[in-house]
Amino acid sequence: MNEQPSDKNAKSGQGADPAADFARIAEESRRLIGDFLSRHGGTGHLGHGDPLNIAGAFLEMTARLLANPAQLAETQLSLWRSHMELWQQTTRRLMGEETEPLAAPRADDRRFRDKEWSENPLFDFIKQSYLLTARWFEQAVADVEGLDQSSQRKVDFYTRQFVDALSPTNFFMSNPEVLRATVESRGDNLIQGLRNLLDDIARSEGGFAIKTVEPSAFTVGENIVVTPGKVVFRNDLMELIQYAPTTEDVYRRPLLVVPPWINKYYILDLRPKNSFVRWVLEQGYTLFIVSWVNPDERHAQKNFLDYMKEGPLAALDAIEQATGEREITAIGYCLGGTLLAATLAYMAAKKDGRIKAATFFASLVDFENPGDLAVFIDEQQLASLEKRIGAKGYLDKEAMAKTFNMLRANDLIWSFVVNNYLLGKEPFPFDLLYWNNDGTRMPAAMYSFYLRNMYLENKLREPGGIELDGVAIDLTKIKQPAYILAAKEDHIAPWEATFAACGLYRGSVRYVLAASGHVAGVINPPALGKYAYWTGTVTSQDPAAWLAAAKKHPGSWWPDWERWNRRRSGKKVTARQPGEGRLEPLGDAPGSYVLG
Repeated sequence: MNEQPSDKNAKSGQGADPAADFARIAEESRRLIGDFLSRHGGTGHLGHGDPLNIAGAFLEMTARLLANPAQLAETQLSLWRSHMELWQQTTRRLMGEETEPLAAPRADDRRFRDKEWSENPLFDFIKQSYLLTARWFEQAVADVEGLDQSSQRKVDFYTRQFVDALSPTNFFMSNPEVLRATVESRGDNLIQGLRNLLDDIARSEGGFAIKTVEPSAFTVGENIVVTPGKVVFRNDLMELIQYAPTTEDVYRRPLLVVPPWINKYYILDLRPKNSFVRWVLEQGYTLFIVSWVNPDERHAQKNFLDYMKEGPLAALDAIEQATGEREITAIGYCLGGTLLAATLAYMAAKKDGRIKAATFFASLVDFENPGDLAVFIDEQQLASLEKRIGAKGYLDKEAMAKTFNMLRANDLIWSFVVNNYLLGKEPFPFDLLYWNNDGTRMPAAMYSFYLRNMYLENKLREPGGIELDGVAIDLTKIKQPAYILAAKEDHIAPWEATFAACGLYRGSVRYVLAASGHVAGVINPPALGKYAYWTGTVTSQDPAAWLAAAKKHPGSWWPDWERWNRRRSGKKVTARQPGEGRLEPLGDAPGSYVLG
């Protein structure tokens, strides 16, 4: 709304009339909603019933809980005791006594950063009351005995979702920052927040997606993804990018990066200051990267075998044509690492030794304990989703985005509810969130194969459990040196689960654990001086024992990896320019597939 000169004192809280302000908010809200409904009244409905069988899991949990009334009574009594103690503590604090909090947020919990949550006794009471109740809820459902593993995972996960949704930070009357903004702006934050909410609903075309970044803030190839290079090869599934060297000499063996096919590759090349691609070039490598196509109905039958043949195997042939080198080192990130491992086992069976060393970033090959993603994967859910995606031939990116956002709901959902709808602000232009929103689809055949064979049945770790093009895949046949990089707070590839690969590969293994999560733990340039990483010798299959004996190092793990990889990359040769070999450039990086 346009500010009138006469409003200046009211904006600063002087002479404000709360009743008039709330009447104005209500009237403006009524008008906005009426206008929205007149324009979008014919849109579809949210939801698809209960394909996850959440209701069934909670019904079973409730029955088990009620079957043990003594345990239920004890848990309720413990909550009552905690709140009585909190009342006493708050009373003492109001009387001027110094007190220690009964419940404090985790160090990484950013919801309660506003100083009022600690300095104001009322908001401190609200905060601690919520934390006590939240932890009681989570513990109560975790302690229920007799649930099968699938039901227990669902109950635990969706209880956390419920608890996160009820945080006092998510509501107008219990968030001091929102109350302060409302008084200062005389409610304009709430009116703008309603506009933002209605815009998000309209933009989502019948679904609902919160805007986490301004789409116009970045343009691929202009102010993001700008490292110079050429597309030197293209097929139905990928473009192969060869980057222009930045050093006079390079290591003889080129380096190939295989990113996940459910994301755009440029998480590794966001901007110069945090570009892994640019940093690798500065270390003296000839770098190639796979840029996967964003599949549509034409790719419905493309499966795991197709991605292997048209991805890393096709890239190997193209790299030889481009550089004359048969031997390379390779990196696989997330699902790209799973694909790289299967490819190495396939090549081992074929006596193909072109990949001399392999690096795995946050990659699973043993899916026995895949973390919270297991909540979304069982026979009932897969059958339901396969039926839904069969008609159009792919799983759309919005479905995958919602799943991954739920794994970090406070950071990727509720923080934006507060920022966009309660504070009425626009999201900060953050390159990583721009990439996160720029997702890709997954072909129906690939989706079904991957989730069934990996997550549901965990066949990849079994020798011969998966067959590709008549070849039994056996990870124990992989003899190349392996660098396994995991992230300590990874919610997609839990580090303890990635550790299982140490017992599968038969070559030498260097296991490294980075601080932070699935993305920030990997994309951590040395110049920023952030986080830390752990290294140690693998002597058993116990990840906890490994961590207890591991050595902690400050900063980025990138130099540690580079020292490891350079020893497996051959001597230095004159730098190669894209197009110098037998492959004519097809266009400039970042190519056309990344724009799809």
